[in-house]
Amino acid sequence: MSGKTALSKSLILKGMQCPKALYLQKNPPAFEFPPQPDLEAKFRAGNEVGILAQQLFPGGTEVPFEGLSVLEQIEQTRQLIDDGAEVIYEASFEYDGIFVKVDILVKDGDAWQIHEVKMSTSVKEVNLDDAAIQFYVLGNCGLLISGAYLVHINNQYVRQGEIDVKQLFAGVDVQEEAFLRQANLPKIIDDLRSALQGDEPQIDIGPHCSDPYDCDFVPYCWQHIPDNSVFDLKGRGIKKFDYYDRGIIHFEDIPLDDLNKAQRQQVEATLNEEDSTDPKAVKAFLDTLWYPLYHLDFETFNSAIPKFNDTRPYQQVPFQFSLHVQHDAGAEPEHYEFLAEPDVDPRRQLIEQLLDLIPEDGCVLTYNQTFEKGVLRALAELFPDLAGAIDKRLENVRDLMVPFRRRDVYRWQMRGSYSIKEVLPAMVPELSYSGMEIADGMAAMQAYHDMCALEDGVELEQLRKAMLEYCRLDTLAMVRILGELENAIK
Repeated sequence: MSGKTALSKSLILKGMQCPKALYLQKNPPAFEFPPQPDLEAKFRAGNEVGILAQQLFPGGTEVPFEGLSVLEQIEQTRQLIDDGAEVIYEASFEYDGIFVKVDILVKDGDAWQIHEVKMSTSVKEVNLDDAAIQFYVLGNCGLLISGAYLVHINNQYVRQGEIDVKQLFAGVDVQEEAFLRQANLPKIIDDLRSALQGDEPQIDIGPHCSDPYDCDFVPYCWQHIPDNSVFDLKGRGIKKFDYYDRGIIHFEDIPLDDLNKAQRQQVEATLNEEDSTDPKAVKAFLDTLWYPLYHLDFETFNSAIPKFNDTRPYQQVPFQFSLHVQHDAGAEPEHYEFLAEPDVDPRRQLIEQLLDLIPEDGCVLTYNQTFEKGVLRALAELFPDLAGAIDKRLENVRDLMVPFRRRDVYRWQMRGSYSIKEVLPAMVPELSYSGMEIADGMAAMQAYHDMCALEDGVELEQLRKAMLEYCRLDTLAMVRILGELENAIK
């Protein structure tokens, strides 16, 4: 390797987003970062996609990352090229202290094609920089490049039987863009190396903290931002970093005349710890409901690689529901639930059980009906023989989020949000998602993937129990929130 500060493609991309992030990656601060299970899940999913994409060019040899030093990976790649390999997976190269691994390297006459695999469904700006760095390193290692392809997911593909990798993936030749971007790379790399030589760069927070990716170091760099800051304002219409740059950070410093009605209410209610209720509007909403009342919540998963027949990449597939049934206002609810078996398409069984539980004339209450209706419509399209029955339930769907979205009811603890995660503890303080093993939809989705990877045993049973407890709380929350609305007009 070169005597210069070692960099990799991912480190350069991190530094291009923010040199401070690169410095902190190389020089970890004495700071306790919260766990990031979502990132770990994305990393595993990315590996799965990358391995599947290798089938686009079968018969290749992989240069492993684990078990080999960087130098050994580079030497193994060179040996494969010298031995006449046609396809190399994770081909490894170094130039000027910059290390890259190419997802798929394909021989093309006397030249080579670079194929970089992404989980996204289109080519993004940052992907062009990704390809440019690889093009730069390989070209300076003496390889003639005949094509630089970004291989992404084709979200129009519908699985039928075994995965058709040629339909699942789409490749876009970005060689021209990659070639043009090389001209700036030497200066960019020199600047990044210079930033690593001194103390921690004094770079303030800004839009770059989340563009093109959410930075891993946000908890560290944002620790000076207090609660109830300009960044906590909900809604659009103001440029938050403009206020920050002017030193306007706390709620009490924000000019109220700059805010829209909902933002002004959020600020004033928070500062004064004031609640508000419009009894007439709440009653008008409650009058749209009837009993028996069926509180419904779905959990869904998605994946880049469609798991079942008749599914597309990243399609929301329902695997769980919770249903609390109240036969009269204020009545103690009955609870029903469904949780799929691992690796079995759950959709037919799920919708048949749900239709058995909810009569045609039942009032179906959701929280954010757009989501639940979307799930039901997709099931109606998939199962034409059940479409009529599903449509009748769709006609009776109502949305408990409405009075909170309209601010008919507002509690200052909601922080400007009408998410059930904020509404529940504000309306029903004794109930909360805090401390639950699974506490949000993203965690529930990952739990489904984890469930499919586990063998039968104690760990699987504990996971299923946590999944059921989370989904149950979603509909119990609706029961209790509805009860608070009914109390508000008495």
